[in-house]
Amino acid sequence: MFKAIILLKRRDGLPLAEFQSWWLERHAPLARSLPGLRGLTFNLVAGDGSAPYDGVSELWFDSQADFEAAYASDHGRAVAADSMAQVSRRERLFVTEHPQPPTGA
Repeated sequence: MFKAIILLKRRDGLPLAEFQSWWLERHAPLARSLPGLRGLTFNLVAGDGSAPYDGVSELWFDSQADFEAAYASDHGRAVAADSMAQVSRRERLFVTEHPQPPTGA
């Protein structure tokens, strides 16, 4: 399974509450229908908006090729354009998960 982590900073002048509303209510439904998507989590960064990023998304695909094909599709380009219209910075990290079980309960 391939995982992409995307860190987003809202564009200048966009209030934090408006960014959060756009991201969860308008952008998330677009992202959920990316072709080949296996899983999606949107994480809002806690605090007053002074952190380097305002949101962190996690997307799972079967492979990096599937991720790239999703964003090369018409729908994927629309998802990316919607995001870039609202953010001043976007960082993509491609990672390999190594889950660790907790040691105590």
